[in-house]
Amino acid sequence: MASDFLRSGKIFDLRVPGFRAAGVSCGIKKNGRKDLAVIVSDSPARVAGVFTTNSVKAAPVLLDMKRVRKGTASGIIVNSGNANACTGREGLKNSEAMAAIAEKALGLRKGSMLVASTGVIGVPLPIKKIESGMPTVAKMIGYDGLHSAVEAMMTTDAFPKKTVGKAKIGGSGVTVAGIAKGAGMICPNMATMLAFFMTDANIKSPALSRALKAAVDRSFNSIIVDNDTSTNDTVLIFANGSDGNEIKDGTREFAAFTDLLTSLAVELSHMIVRDGEGATRFVEIEVAGAATDEDARLAARTVAESMLCKTAFFGGDPNWGRIIAAIGRSGAKMKEERTSISINGVKVASGGLDTGKEKEAARAMKTRELYVKVSLGAGKRSSRVWTSDLTYEYVKINSAYRT
Repeated sequence: MASDFLRSGKIFDLRVPGFRAAGVSCGIKKNGRKDLAVIVSDSPARVAGVFTTNSVKAAPVLLDMKRVRKGTASGIIVNSGNANACTGREGLKNSEAMAAIAEKALGLRKGSMLVASTGVIGVPLPIKKIESGMPTVAKMIGYDGLHSAVEAMMTTDAFPKKTVGKAKIGGSGVTVAGIAKGAGMICPNMATMLAFFMTDANIKSPALSRALKAAVDRSFNSIIVDNDTSTNDTVLIFANGSDGNEIKDGTREFAAFTDLLTSLAVELSHMIVRDGEGATRFVEIEVAGAATDEDARLAARTVAESMLCKTAFFGGDPNWGRIIAAIGRSGAKMKEERTSISINGVKVASGGLDTGKEKEAARAMKTRELYVKVSLGAGKRSSRVWTSDLTYEYVKINSAYRT
């Protein structure tokens, strides 16, 4: 079936009750690939969102930040190939027009649709192409359309990112599906990424917002490819309540729902890192033994952001000096003589000194996945961040993105 997909050797159904979607080509991309997607709920859905912290925000972000405050929405229309960022008043008008085009074509309440765009910054959005593509979207939209929708969101992505999970919560089954795009401009707070979750859970907007923020903090805000925060980062969740039993904030059911959402967000965020532009290695960095959560986060993030560390990961070079130097400048409290570092299980530094295991570590690094464990010996707090290596291919991709 079109609604099924393979994940970890198992077949999963990507559909969520009450949600329809479609993805088509409307001519924004020069190569004829899909570039226009719509996701819509059969009934008005509770909605929550997390957006870029960049001071330069794309027109769709500004529109969504305003509309999300209402607490409900019908769905979202998405285009790829054009970010509609740094496009002034015309960009804002085009975002509003884009939403109105979807609302009219699908018979939805005015002002009920959200908007997202991804692609080149500073180029006017070809709104006429979106308008011409909507009749096809309206014709093709269906309950198994999330597959084509995620394909229409892709820019430099090598593969579509999608996931689904189900759990028994409060005596009934809850389904959550998520789709995302992203491969470059990936940095905490968030990335050049779009992610949308759909669920049949019955949960009010304030609680939904809390769950989403918790999930984003442990997933999309914990990945790094190239340290650049985009103008368009958007994560949204739509809950249509068709499951029945209300999930109330502060309950065991709420905790279970948040855990389910977080696990799916982590899965999508890992896909984004694995698809990092030019990436050849997926790297998990764990900092343990920190005095505070903030110290652990600062240390892990600084190592993940370091160009010198990322190039060492690319070369399979167990250069732990770069790691401890990054931690030393991170702002985290640490003492060199208490710090130990392991790479793929091989301890390369102990008490801030070399262990003489460089050759063993180099052999252990001949894999596509690296695990860097740092212990600061200062406390009991820890943090995890996921990153990719920095390669020649990344430079090639991004040196001619527009040309």
